[in-house]
Amino acid sequence: MGNLADIIESFILSRLADEDRQVAVLKRNEMADELNCAPSQISYVLTTRFTVERGFIVESRRGSGGYIRIVRVPVRQIVYEDAARQVGDSIRPDEAKQTIERLRLHGMLSEREAGIMQHFFQTAGRRMTAAERAAILRSLLRRLTDFVE
Repeated sequence: MGNLADIIESFILSRLADEDRQVAVLKRNEMADELNCAPSQISYVLTTRFTVERGFIVESRRGSGGYIRIVRVPVRQIVYEDAARQVGDSIRPDEAKQTIERLRLHGMLSEREAGIMQHFFQTAGRRMTAAERAAILRSLLRRLTDFVE
């Protein structure tokens, strides 16, 4: 197949594919025995190939009752949540427009979605305080996570 890291990655991905909710709970030592490798090699694959940027959240607990919990999270959801976190306590209308435009340019918002959001911030957003604009933009971005496929 390839190198050991590829084999470990494929093993973990196959376990994720077996799960209905895109969550796998695995035992590091059992995996190491089954794959005939050291537990540290599994840790290496987890830290390099199962990252947030690639759409995974990994929770690990070491010890005799230790486990690895891997959750597959759609990348779009991560991007929307990250964008919402980056919105400060206040935001000017032009900053809201820039955030929306950046998401549109990266394919995270359709032309229509971006147009509607920008129109809102150009009209109603001007009558709001900077804190209200920030709260609404954060809310809109978090709401988009509900529509991630």
